[in-house]
Amino acid sequence: MNVEQIRKRLHEDPKPFVIRLSDGRRFRIPHEDYIAIGKHVVSVINHDGYAVNIDPLHIVSVDDTRAKGVQR
Repeated sequence: MNVEQIRKRLHEDPKPFVIRLSDGRRFRIPHEDYIAIGKHVVSVINHDGYAVNIDPLHIVSVDDTRAKGVQR
């Protein structure tokens, strides 16, 4: 996924969302303070408070948290 698409989501629709990865992991982004977007990396603060660095190539979707089947 293109990091610009995620930036656009953050700025145009600042509601909480979920990032889904190719390995099945999900990261809930409740607020823009929980994510940092670089040129070749996306860093997310997980539910334990630790930063997780993600290669954008592994992001398969960015979904609304109200979507069916999304868990925290």
